[in-house]
Amino acid sequence: MPEIELTGAQKAAALLISLGPEASASVLKHLDDEEIEQITMQIFHMESVASAVKDEVLRQCYTMSFVGEGGMPAGGVEFARDVLSRALGNQKATEFLDRVRTRSQGAPFDFLEDADPAQLATSLKNEHPQAIALILSHLKVAKAAAVITHLDDKLQGEVATRIAVMDRVSPDVIKAVEAGVKGKLSSVLTQDYATSGGVSALVSILHQVDRATEKTIMDALDEEQPQLAEEVRQKMFMFENIVALDGRTIQRILRDVDNKDLILALKGASEEVRRLIFANMSKRAADLLKEDLAIVGPVRLRDVEEAQQRIVAVIRQLEAAEEIVISRGGEDQIIT
Repeated sequence: MPEIELTGAQKAAALLISLGPEASASVLKHLDDEEIEQITMQIFHMESVASAVKDEVLRQCYTMSFVGEGGMPAGGVEFARDVLSRALGNQKATEFLDRVRTRSQGAPFDFLEDADPAQLATSLKNEHPQAIALILSHLKVAKAAAVITHLDDKLQGEVATRIAVMDRVSPDVIKAVEAGVKGKLSSVLTQDYATSGGVSALVSILHQVDRATEKTIMDALDEEQPQLAEEVRQKMFMFENIVALDGRTIQRILRDVDNKDLILALKGASEEVRRLIFANMSKRAADLLKEDLAIVGPVRLRDVEEAQQRIVAVIRQLEAAEEIVISRGGEDQIIT
């Protein structure tokens, strides 16, 4: 059989589609963000994998096909979403897909991605806060967080508010702002791509900044738009983020969590979250919890999400009382 003419990323995408979502998710967990993004881009555009391509890719990988000879495994957006959600959780999966979708359609402000954050903040500080918000909402989260950290306190609050309330923006407006910025910031032009605005975008940025910057922004939101500030707080820590906490913190949280909420929450949790919870309980308590999970019948997704949110509320209360520490990005240093 002649060798199929595919790039490395295309072969990887074809392989993952052929393996199916569950096996593919296990593979993705061992890749870095850039590799995941490149492969997701190919999956995004690869609606199906022909049998000849599948067989050749699997042959090259010395493995067996998981589908029948006549099968044509389906790729596309939904497959990419399924695989990424299994591997990375829903929040990060959505972020990757948004970035890939934006890149496939064009890349507003991509010329700013490699600019020095401090220099970029200095260059943008005299722009209107709405323009800055539009720009930051189209940068990668880490870059946007780095830039907003270098803005002065008052401007941080104004920009954060506008990011959170931003919804749809006319492509013509984006192009006009992009053209104006490109002309003014020729000395800091570089490359990569985009995401989008809204509360989720602001939350992602806040996850990357240091505590002082986060507090400044949240104080400004509390003063200007209290309801918006509360919405941001509700999304600041998602249930699946528990996997980032250390064992001692997990144990402290479990002391305050209602057992019924824990059972419901774990019904809809990833295997990684379950393992972490079990590992931070006594063997007897873990065995009892596993038995409860095994015998509980079908539950409504809404009940699972509400239980997870109550546990998140417990975590937020403990952090506010300084009984636990949740590490942030930026320059937030934890001493143990």
